[in-house]
Amino acid sequence: MSFDNALQRHFDTFNKLQTIKAETEQLIEQIDLCLQKGGKLIFMGNGGSAADSQHLAAEFVVRYKAERKPLSAIALTVDTSILTAHSNDYSFDTVFTRQIQALAKPEDLIIGISTSGNSANIIDAIKAASEMGCKTWAWTGAHGGQLNEIADHLIRIPSDETARIQEAHIFIGHWLCEEMDRRTSENT
Repeated sequence: MSFDNALQRHFDTFNKLQTIKAETEQLIEQIDLCLQKGGKLIFMGNGGSAADSQHLAAEFVVRYKAERKPLSAIALTVDTSILTAHSNDYSFDTVFTRQIQALAKPEDLIIGISTSGNSANIIDAIKAASEMGCKTWAWTGAHGGQLNEIADHLIRIPSDETARIQEAHIFIGHWLCEEMDRRTSENT
């Protein structure tokens, strides 16, 4: 595949993002309300989605563009001792579930990132978070996979190509940070 072909596939995906604008706007309202009520954002994902989880949690806590107070967010992918101990002693399928049970509160908003929508550890953690009364969001590709039936809400990127889905996920995450910058700097 040529550079031009990859760039065109990127443009094709991003040109379709308008179709998920309503869901994205609903998510920003829920994030804003969650943070106003003292809740936190909890991100989780595997592989590239793990890196995106860490990246976005850092943007919320440290800052995106504007100088503002830190916004409460964590990624469940950063503690290697928990990840390896749990995976060794129990199962990788429940590595995020145990952390949700330990760290989440009903006022929190949980974001599970899985391009396929079928990551067993994301599915199990979303189920646990729902049972605890947390709001749950899954960020997936076009089909949503099993998370389509489990999460309260979905951001389904209109693509089946993992790289294009991940590019769109980080765009959505950056827009959420930008909007929270605007909202929090207006309120200070």
